[in-house]
Amino acid sequence: MTLDRPRIMGVLNVTPDSFSDGGTFVAANAALAVARAMVEDGADIVDVGGESTRPGALAIPPDEEQRRVIPVIKALAAAGVRVSVDTRNASTMAAALDAGALIINDVSGLSYDPAAAPLVARRGCPVVLMHMRGTPATMRARAVYADVAAEVVAELRGCVAAAEAAGISRDAIVLDPGVGFAKDAAQSLAVLRALPDVAALGCPLLIGVSRKSFIGVVAGEADPLRRLPGSLAAALFALSRGAAILRVHDVAETVQAVRVWQALGSG
Repeated sequence: MTLDRPRIMGVLNVTPDSFSDGGTFVAANAALAVARAMVEDGADIVDVGGESTRPGALAIPPDEEQRRVIPVIKALAAAGVRVSVDTRNASTMAAALDAGALIINDVSGLSYDPAAAPLVARRGCPVVLMHMRGTPATMRARAVYADVAAEVVAELRGCVAAAEAAGISRDAIVLDPGVGFAKDAAQSLAVLRALPDVAALGCPLLIGVSRKSFIGVVAGEADPLRRLPGSLAAALFALSRGAAILRVHDVAETVQAVRVWQALGSG
């Protein structure tokens, strides 16, 4: 997949407890139907996750994660869908790649499971390294920074160095600054404003702002399902600051917004 235009990654949480759509797509048939609709709406990638990473979420056993995601990944891959797997467990990464997933998306930046980086290096697949401090269960307490933008850039630089030291090609790395992960609303806004500094690390950027809590704080909207306008505004801002991939819940609406944004910029 080239990055000559903005790419859209549709979020498919096969979980009972994700922050905005937990329990909605747990049944495999429902998940498959939603994923196919995302592709029809213009998603370039479908990101399948079986473990919630909302603030405060506890880890689940990898075998339970795999029970949730592997049947969905197999069916999507068989239908020709480009699939990424959202996991921090090396055994789930391996099972997902064997089932047809093409991309690893790790919220821990390959730091959670010591076997993850060597696995990605052996498989030679693209990997998304996200910035987060701690784990979903502890990250709120880790949102303490003197200069959030500078520290996120420095810590992502360290993630890239560790990945390369493990044998992962820089060409295979995509970076995600982790909006909302170990960052409060003000810190998330600061990181978004500093995206050119993150892009200067030399890797494509994936940005996930869809329905996130900072939008609720700014807009005064407590219901994640009512944050689409703010999600689109933040997504287009991210594109203007160098984002290459948008990770979103609302694919059709985002695709339309991006097309208009592109048309306005080409005149």
